[in-house]
Amino acid sequence: MTRTHLTAALACVAMLVAAPAATAAPHGGKGHHGKQSSSKKLRKGVTLAGILEHETAFQRIAIANDGNRAATTDGYKASVDYVKGKLEAAGYDVTLDGFDFPIWTKNGPSTLAITGQAPFVEDTDYIVSQFSGAGNVTANIVAVDAGPAPGPGLGTSGCEPGDFPATVAGNIALMMRGTCPFVQKYQNAKNAGAVAALIFNDGFDGRTDPLFITAPVNIGIPTIMTSHSVGLKLLAATTTVNIVVDATTTPNTEYNVIADSRRGDESRTIVAGAHLDSVEEGPGINDNGSGSSTILEIAEQAAKLKQPRNHMRFAFWGAEEAGLVGSTAYVADQVASGGIADIEANLNFDMVGSPNFVRFVYDGDLSDSTPPPGGAPAGSGQIEQIFLRYFDRKGLATDPTAFDGRSDYGPFIANGVPAGGLFTGAEGIKTPEQEAVYGGFAGLAYDPCYHQACDTFFNLSYTALDQMSDAAAHATWKLASSRTPIAETTAASAKAKKGKRMNRMKRWKYKGHVRIR
Repeated sequence: MTRTHLTAALACVAMLVAAPAATAAPHGGKGHHGKQSSSKKLRKGVTLAGILEHETAFQRIAIANDGNRAATTDGYKASVDYVKGKLEAAGYDVTLDGFDFPIWTKNGPSTLAITGQAPFVEDTDYIVSQFSGAGNVTANIVAVDAGPAPGPGLGTSGCEPGDFPATVAGNIALMMRGTCPFVQKYQNAKNAGAVAALIFNDGFDGRTDPLFITAPVNIGIPTIMTSHSVGLKLLAATTTVNIVVDATTTPNTEYNVIADSRRGDESRTIVAGAHLDSVEEGPGINDNGSGSSTILEIAEQAAKLKQPRNHMRFAFWGAEEAGLVGSTAYVADQVASGGIADIEANLNFDMVGSPNFVRFVYDGDLSDSTPPPGGAPAGSGQIEQIFLRYFDRKGLATDPTAFDGRSDYGPFIANGVPAGGLFTGAEGIKTPEQEAVYGGFAGLAYDPCYHQACDTFFNLSYTALDQMSDAAAHATWKLASSRTPIAETTAASAKAKKGKRMNRMKRWKYKGHVRIR
């Protein structure tokens, strides 16, 4: 981004903040005077201008700190200070929740080469994973349930210990990107005795380039992600492969920012969360400045209202990009202290301003996706229905997105807490059917700047931010105001699923288009 472009953007934001009524989309209706469960007042208070004020702050922080807000960096520390100050000013009890998260330093260039061939090009053909161990390894490639193209079983390559043949020990494990977390694949490879581990992009829906991903902290072996084409070459390699990584890992404490309302039944706590960190490649203004700015604006506006009957907690997670580290540590502490029983629901907002967006809702009742390990906690389907009914009333179409636990709600559902949330898309490719409903461009990624330096203030859809923030505010307030717990009875669950099936049979009208869901 040029300084001229940034100045223009910040000037636009200043105008938005100064005159929110002229720029934010209408929220509809007057302030409510009825039941406490109505979200009208909160939605009216939550404005696009308010969200963009925070997005501007995150952009400024990144510019002042080497272009990013990644965990362990000065940019992340400044983001923590900014959020903490805003929440304290709004009247919340704010805690900096510490967790172990070492500092990883890559000391020099690395090498990935098939013996007898020219080395691959770092940062083009492959990227060394964060927390990769150091080492100089020459060994054979052993494919782990991986083939030349996505197909049955390939999406789970390396997800289970049983995927690894005995020959992996002492050699290099080669896995394909798929349905489980990257850190899980790497850890399984290490446990199987691999001296290095590689993951190649799967080529599915245009996913061809390498991504900056993470390995488990202190993994101890070289770990690398490659492009799809490089993965195919490694699969076909008939000679050994050389991998050299020079990196060090040093102890460090990082922080989540946790803000608690001063009233409400603490035995029925609603946690609304978003991760605060970016990747090292860029400022992360969509991923996930959009989610962080949204829940920060919701928290500020909620503090101005008569407090609901249930306790509200707003969580800004650290080190999500390194494998859900902050949220996992927080949930582990809650389990150890017994506090997990007081958390009635978790809402997660990870990317809600994608420029080529789709309105995705987490598939909490699993009617459209594969169950996560352990299944979906009872109540997750009800949370999904809260979002779907809201969008239904607004005449806005939605699509389901997998409830796979691959964002910060994952540790919650793994410990029995119902969860749900919103998403506007990352590197996946928009379909022609989605273009007909949501506009934008089929054949392009929902967020073409995902995990890149161009994820700046210019990488946002104001329409998506405005619509998704209202839905987020509605669900947060509704859960915080509910008289009865979210946990579903068998009858309620069946009724919700029946309603969802009926909705799919309806014809939707959206901006002149007709869609069958």
